[in-house]
Amino acid sequence: MIGVRLYLAQRISAMIMAPLVLIHLVTIIYAVQGGLDAAEILSRTRGSVVWGALYALFVLTVSVHAAIGLRVVSHEWLKLRGTGLDVLTWVVGLGLMLLGGRAVVAVIM
Repeated sequence: MIGVRLYLAQRISAMIMAPLVLIHLVTIIYAVQGGLDAAEILSRTRGSVVWGALYALFVLTVSVHAAIGLRVVSHEWLKLRGTGLDVLTWVVGLGLMLLGGRAVVAVIM
């Protein structure tokens, strides 16, 4: 049962992540072609609820997707099972959320 839930969570996170990746790439291309440097880009994102929400959702979906993917690989290659596999999944997922969340705060604050 947990396998089905993890499968669905990974597929749903991928569906949400795909358009966010496209938005991110288009934004980068637009900014770079417009001659903006990092300081100018950050000055435009400061205080933006929209950019903050977009990148927070991006961080959340990437964290879920990557943690589940690493869980599968660790199970297949390293033969991890049970509690060790669960702990690894949670540590990776929460670690990515924490690091990504710090980046989002840095971009909008």
